[in-house]
Amino acid sequence: MVRRPLGNHHDGPDTLLVTSDTTQTELANENNSVIDRLREPVGRARVVLWDFDGPVCRLFAGRSAKLVAVELVEWLEGQGLHGLLTDEERASLDPQVLLRAVNRRHPKSDLADELERRLTQEELRAAPLAMPTPYADPLIRTWTAVGARLAVTTNNSPLVAREYLASRGLTSCFAPHVYGRTPELSRLKPDPHCLNRALNAMGAAPSSALMIGDAPSDFQAAQKAGVPFLGYARNEGKEKLLRDAGAETIVGSLEPVLKLLRGHA
Repeated sequence: MVRRPLGNHHDGPDTLLVTSDTTQTELANENNSVIDRLREPVGRARVVLWDFDGPVCRLFAGRSAKLVAVELVEWLEGQGLHGLLTDEERASLDPQVLLRAVNRRHPKSDLADELERRLTQEELRAAPLAMPTPYADPLIRTWTAVGARLAVTTNNSPLVAREYLASRGLTSCFAPHVYGRTPELSRLKPDPHCLNRALNAMGAAPSSALMIGDAPSDFQAAQKAGVPFLGYARNEGKEKLLRDAGAETIVGSLEPVLKLLRGHA
């Protein structure tokens, strides 16, 4: 069994699985099928809401999110709060999971505020080492060029998203529509708060928009906001999580979306 990279993908995850008896015709048919499934949602979108960490870049490509989560857990334990998190939350090794858990137990507290501040600092440290998602930069520019309006709707700090976009020369494609984590931590996705902020600010109907996300919380937020959803799954594990959540239209690469917009498909 081999894997055939799709375009400028990184090794491994962003690949199309190919078996030894897969023919070029079968590959072409599969790619055409992906394109066909994208035509309606992509063609209808006048506003595109991007999750940040995943579809735009891998924020923690150079600094592990797991390491950040471990350090946050250790900081909590250093405050004498070892029992604050469940074993499942502690084992998640996801900083966002930890932040949501602490805020649920101590909403609008100094503790939650301090954890959020620490996470923002870690995200800012990670931003210079973030890895662009393959095809994301040209897709963002192409979508802007054909007249769509773009927004970032993320659970990450908006400071981090703005810093990364500036480093890639993409600020003008989104400005001023970057909607990230706010002091209202209970409104993180899957709450649709950031999506609704974007739609309201842009005067856009949910049906005219398309959300691109890589996590079940993105899909759930899009559903609650009434926004059509396109899943981006850079590996089989992420695809399974999205499908288990109910997402139907999922791509393993942004390349077919880019081809569609450029009229090459």
